[in-house]
Amino acid sequence: MIKIGILGATGYAARELIRLLVGHPEAEITALSSRQEGSPHIQAVHPSLTGRLDLHCENLSPEELGERVDFAFCAAPHGAAMAAIPELLAGGAKVCDLSADYRLADPSVYEDWYGLVHTDPTRLGVTVYGLPELWADRIPGQQLIANPGCYTSTSILGLAPLLSGGFIEPKGIIIDAKSGISGAGRAPKLTALYSECNENVTAYAVGRHRHTPEIDLILSQSSELDVEVVFTPHLMPMDRGILCTMYARPTTDVSEDDLLDAMRSFYEGKPFVRIVEHLPSTKDVTHTNFCDITVRKSRGQVIIMSCTDNLIKGAAGVAVQNFNLMCGFEETTGLLL
Repeated sequence: MIKIGILGATGYAARELIRLLVGHPEAEITALSSRQEGSPHIQAVHPSLTGRLDLHCENLSPEELGERVDFAFCAAPHGAAMAAIPELLAGGAKVCDLSADYRLADPSVYEDWYGLVHTDPTRLGVTVYGLPELWADRIPGQQLIANPGCYTSTSILGLAPLLSGGFIEPKGIIIDAKSGISGAGRAPKLTALYSECNENVTAYAVGRHRHTPEIDLILSQSSELDVEVVFTPHLMPMDRGILCTMYARPTTDVSEDDLLDAMRSFYEGKPFVRIVEHLPSTKDVTHTNFCDITVRKSRGQVIIMSCTDNLIKGAAGVAVQNFNLMCGFEETTGLLL
């Protein structure tokens, strides 16, 4: 059994991680780290975990956490993650980082989009981006993996096959993305109040959302093209789920069936991507690690729809995929519930 620690155990993604890992045959959660005062029991923080895990949240230093575990999931906010991860790695623990601190390649780009000076810049550009559907062969044996973002996973998985196959233009791609409120995190904020978000749809961070450079970078690397997207996120009055509707110009005159076949071929053998003929819905993937994708053509445009649960395939589920690959287990272990 691999001893697991979770840094930042009070958030939504951490709750889903715990829920998945308590049923994982090769994992034992031995430490939960949080800045909350009073060392609350995990079931007081996440009542849905009552009776499933008998641990208290502790305000552990990275060094203390590293002494107790073989593997750490870092679910801390950006900035806090890069302060803790070097110590965890120095102590010999493997780490899957759910923050954005190691996803980008250039420290100046990170500083521009996140407003922070990166304190561990030598690991940028060399840390493997943990999207197994693209780079499963790079993940085994790594000490640190940068877990993808939720919007980014959903967008990249939808666009990568058609960009890599040369079916769509790499410039001028429009991503119209919609997410449930849990995507805004658990910390109290005005826009996530019930009276603000109920019966309301709002766009936010237009032209400045932090996932934009991540999407550009990973799609450019995977397709070997200079990809540039226009990304606009929207907050929806629902708990969880992401639907990305993406618009791109075709490079050739191919049919919808040809595009669907290209997607099926690209994801052959990838257990968590489902290429479907129907229009995907967030309820189809809720509480699962699946990404459902389809494509249509209309008036000279290719329209790709990609759908995930932002807390599972967009965070905790893909983190467990990365854990499995890093530790030599079957990729689907603990995820086909």
